[in-house]
Amino acid sequence: MDVVDVWVRSWTSGDVPGARKLLAPDVEAEWNLDAPVDDEEMLQVLHRIAAFADGVSLVGRTDAVDGSALIYDLAAPFGTARLVEFLGVADQSINEVRHVYDVTAIDRFFPGLYAN
Repeated sequence: MDVVDVWVRSWTSGDVPGARKLLAPDVEAEWNLDAPVDDEEMLQVLHRIAAFADGVSLVGRTDAVDGSALIYDLAAPFGTARLVEFLGVADQSINEVRHVYDVTAIDRFFPGLYAN
């Protein structure tokens, strides 16, 4: 099974240990939320999304030789936010994760999502 397929299935189902296993030890993580990020914080936010959302749907995927770009709809009780995820993959591990959130919708529909 493709590492990207397993990643999507793991985090969207709330399987944080399964998602963590796919990350390279030196994975680079970035996002556009107003908070610093490392791989552990990113996994915790993804877990909160999976737990709180009414549903997480993969609505688009583009693959390249060294990774994938994915678009998700995050359905919340009062609306839907969008997440674009860029994954770098090498040797069946994810070595780079870049998240671009629709921050206006995230703050409205998932209040406190990334607050520490």
